Amino acid sequence: MTGGEYLDLLEKSQKKAHEKLFEEYYSYVRAIAYNRLRSVGTNEDVEECISDIFARIFFTFGEKYNNGDMKPFIGVVAKRISIDHYRSLMRHTDKTFSIDEDTSRELSSDEDLVSESERTELRRILMDSINSLGEPDSTIIIQKYYYAKRSQQIGELLSMKPSTVRMRCKRAVEKLRSILVKRGIKEEMI
Repeated sequence: MTGGEYLDLLEKSQKKAHEKLFEEYYSYVRAIAYNRLRSVGTNEDVEECISDIFARIFFTFGEKYNNGDMKPFIGVVAKRISIDHYRSLMRHTDKTFSIDEDTSRELSSDEDLVSESERTELRRILMDSINSLGEPDSTIIIQKYYYAKRSQQIGELLSMKPSTVRMRCKRAVEKLRSILVKRGIKEEMI
């Protein structure tokens, strides 16, 4: 339905025009409202938002909007009202919750945090060490071990022969191993 068609129908029967518009764009408006409110609202909140969207459309659509498709206008109105409803719901949402003994045991995961922190630090040290190899060795190591590329592919990328890539890779790995040992990283950690 175009804006002109809606206005023509509106002149004949306001009720029929609103019903037709609602029928044609309900799914579109609902998708916008639901996507914005699903994390903070209920189905009733979504339906209330949809009602407000259509009320705004019915009251504000006029002669200046009758150029072609109504979907962009409806989309903008739906997004703005959905954002307003989202903000309103967030203001009235109680963001606190209680932790009883049963839940607190489930949330406790010191081991995971410590080991994840250690892995993150190890990755940082490893990447720093790889970068310290310089070019083209660092690129060769990253392409081979992170992206699992073959020597021929790396050679094409760096304009080198595959045999040269293999030799440089072997030397770079040995160099990297000694850098990591100097930084206190044991081989079994890698």
